[in-house]
Amino acid sequence: MKAKGPILLLITAMLWGMAFVAQTTAAENVGPFTFNASRNLIGALFLTGVIAFRKRTGQDTPPVDSASLPGKRDTASEQAKTGGTYTRRTLIIAGVMCGVALCVASLLQQAGITAYPPEAAASSRSGFVTATYMVMVAVMMIGMGKRPHAVVFVAVVIALVGMYLLCVPDGLGSVYLGDWLVLASAFGYAIHILIIDRFTQVDGVRLSRVQLVVSCAISLVGALVFERPEPAAILAALVPILYAGICSDGIAYTLQIIAQKTTDATVASIIMSLESVFAALGGWLILSESLTPVELGGCALVFAAVILSQVPDFIEAKRGNNSTSA
Repeated sequence: MKAKGPILLLITAMLWGMAFVAQTTAAENVGPFTFNASRNLIGALFLTGVIAFRKRTGQDTPPVDSASLPGKRDTASEQAKTGGTYTRRTLIIAGVMCGVALCVASLLQQAGITAYPPEAAASSRSGFVTATYMVMVAVMMIGMGKRPHAVVFVAVVIALVGMYLLCVPDGLGSVYLGDWLVLASAFGYAIHILIIDRFTQVDGVRLSRVQLVVSCAISLVGALVFERPEPAAILAALVPILYAGICSDGIAYTLQIIAQKTTDATVASIIMSLESVFAALGGWLILSESLTPVELGGCALVFAAVILSQVPDFIEAKRGNNSTSA
């Protein structure tokens, strides 16, 4: 059911948006490597429990023996012919690729948030810059020979205008180091989305766990070498770390992987860009920040862009129903 994908991505955007508040708060106590390693570890442990529960209830989809695939070839094209089965080798390859991309992107984002000066609106500003990954995904899809519907490009422009009004209503002003770091992280998130789009046959929960383990391992090495984390500092940031680990990593990244199985990558990136809206709402609810009329107008434009991005699928579904009835 195609509607399931956008709904799951909307939940993902909400969880990610609220995570910007957690990331900004955690930056006061721990460095980017320590924060990333801690949240990824918690997320991986959470998903281990989820996988154990799925095994008990018969909902788990473990990898198959490569010998059972036609011609004993472990490729995505062959697995697509066998009903979406996948091997342990494919799971590891996909997990490592996703994990490296996710690790680099999240580290750059957290480093950017940490680098912003006190006078900068770190959460809103980083939310806007991060969301530019949807434009990068659209451009990359063209380079891969997959041209999205023209309506999707219109939705991208509307969403960008909306996020600009929402996150930087008074203008960008001077460019901070944090802006460049977060912009680089947006490129990493775009790559992450495209990698997931390549491995849609792999079980979402298992893939998410592997990518978090890989990201945690890389971040842990960086934390030990560059930051030398102290237990007291980690405890001081425990609440935002738990939120980021369970909700943002454990739940949201898994929902993203599952949802992208039935959602075009460009459309998925537009829906997930709603994290900027939820980041602003999180600041209003949790940090007592207020939204101006201009910012509210930005929210409306982003929501309109998300709805508009669904028009091609709606038209396609309607044509399919008409052809079936005929």
